[in-house]
Amino acid sequence: MAEAKIEIVGPGEIPQITELFNKIFKPARDAVSFRRRFQGRCNILILVASVYNEPAGFYIGFELKPTMYFSWLYGVLPEFRRQGIASQLMDAVHAWAPDQGYEGIRFECHNQHRPMLHLAIARNYDIVGIRWDPDRGDNLVIFEKSLGLA
Repeated sequence: MAEAKIEIVGPGEIPQITELFNKIFKPARDAVSFRRRFQGRCNILILVASVYNEPAGFYIGFELKPTMYFSWLYGVLPEFRRQGIASQLMDAVHAWAPDQGYEGIRFECHNQHRPMLHLAIARNYDIVGIRWDPDRGDNLVIFEKSLGLA
């Protein structure tokens, strides 16, 4: 398991996030698409995971509602997968969110992203539903985890 350095970064790092995203996901996005997604969002959290000072992955989330945080994107570069980077990013979010007053975290995942599905179950997320993703023509599995604040 690689020991990643997890850092909170600001909107000035959107070009780096865009570059990482485009190495991990298809179709490609530009920085404008990320900025547009952030419009009107509260409490945006952007994390970058680095291993030996080399970017290895990222996380983006924002407030879904006052008590629920939404984990929008996790991404780990292929050469850093299966080294615990996504787990470390998730742990960082789980540590940060309660300090911000959130009682739970939600995220959505496509069924074919099996490592993320396994991680969610290993981290005690519950499957709370599915929804149709018209952009990809596929269902998303909806996960939620209570942070145990109440």
